[in-house]
Amino acid sequence: MPSYNLGNNTLDTLSKRSTEIRHITRESDDNCIYELRRNTFALLCDLLQTRGGLLYDGLVTIEEQVATFLNILAHHKKNRCIQVRFYRSGETVSRYFHRVLDALMRLQEILFVRPTPVANDCIDNRWKWFQGCLGAIDGTYIDVNVLDSDKPRYRTRKGSHY
Repeated sequence: MPSYNLGNNTLDTLSKRSTEIRHITRESDDNCIYELRRNTFALLCDLLQTRGGLLYDGLVTIEEQVATFLNILAHHKKNRCIQVRFYRSGETVSRYFHRVLDALMRLQEILFVRPTPVANDCIDNRWKWFQGCLGAIDGTYIDVNVLDSDKPRYRTRKGSHY
């Protein structure tokens, strides 16, 4: 391994990063469960690395990349808050967030359930009216552009047309 001449400031920052990740993942089970859910976190890191193609590039560990990603999503943290907590630049936080997101999207066949439309031979009174439908039936509306002649078919229960 090559020897690098790192100043005290750089060594101090590396130590702080390492301490923060160790604090989150290894210090106590309660803290790790609160922050990341230890077993799930380890499995997710492994899955993202082996099947999602997430790489350790020598700068930011897989665990730190995933921890940063999860902190942003789970705790609604802004880039600036993550910069302060993990001693990283905003560009670094953003770059690794997107790398984890890309790896996660490569796992969509494994992690995300593929919806199936309501079968045409459905006899359940709750669902038989939605035969062949696929998607949200919970009041979620998606804007679409339809021909004027088809608009009556796309009206809401309150008479609006989407």
